Amino acid sequence: MTTQLLPPGHPLFAALVRALPAGLAAMLLTRKFPRGEWLWKAAVLGTLNIGAFFPLLFLAAERLPGGVAATLGATQPIIVALAVVGVLGQRLSLPRLGWGVVGVSGVALVVLGPEAALDPLGSAAGLGGAVSMALGVTLTKRWGRPEGVGALSFAGWQLAAGGFVLLVPALVIEGVPGRIDVAGVAGYAWLGIVGGLLAYTVWFNGLRRLPVTATALLGLLSPLVAATLGVLVLGEVLSVVQLGGFALALTAMVAGQTTRSEPRSTASPAADPAGTLSATTTGAITTADTGRDDVRLRGVS
Repeated sequence: MTTQLLPPGHPLFAALVRALPAGLAAMLLTRKFPRGEWLWKAAVLGTLNIGAFFPLLFLAAERLPGGVAATLGATQPIIVALAVVGVLGQRLSLPRLGWGVVGVSGVALVVLGPEAALDPLGSAAGLGGAVSMALGVTLTKRWGRPEGVGALSFAGWQLAAGGFVLLVPALVIEGVPGRIDVAGVAGYAWLGIVGGLLAYTVWFNGLRRLPVTATALLGLLSPLVAATLGVLVLGEVLSVVQLGGFALALTAMVAGQTTRSEPRSTASPAADPAGTLSATTTGAITTADTGRDDVRLRGVS
């Protein structure tokens, strides 16, 4: 969406449009707003998961070949495996750290090509985005979310907080693109509704139920899905090496899910007795329900 539909040269504006409207819509829809200590906690999480991550992601996508940006983003499981030691007080999970390295290697084999130039600013943005998101999801696991607040509200709080962080920089530094055509409107709408509100609602719901390092390994799916779309939509052909990397990344992701969970930190929130996130063996989501304002999703096997 970023490279094919959006107006170029406006990563801050793209991040703002992706975050703020969706966040405000979610809060108005659910009528749940952060209070007390959650005013600053939502601001911190929104800044890390949205306000910093989104513009760094768009900047990396604009300045780097897609393969380089995807590989840098795939380092997130490695950063999370290290972050849980300091933030959650857990022991270092060497197996998941190792699978993170294997996963990054697999992604690199799939998406890196001869045009893989390392623009310094783009590379810094890609790594910065991975660090920001890794810290954000680790703190999300540490703090949990308030009683009675569902994943839709929780995602809305963070999207809105991140959007407000981006509001002044986006308008002062970049401003509104001079021309936004129909394709650009469609791209912004997709990123805000599907890639923003819906995706983060499901993401935070899953994060509450799974170990944080196992959840981070699922991020390896993003570049793999992009590579698959390149084959199906753009007619690209994967080489034998790329297919091997694809298999390697998938193996790392699955192995990371089945690796024994880390010891639970005393600072970690208790498991939520309400709500489940289950999947069939084919990967279809069957039920997601963590609060009155959440959306039930049903998948067909």
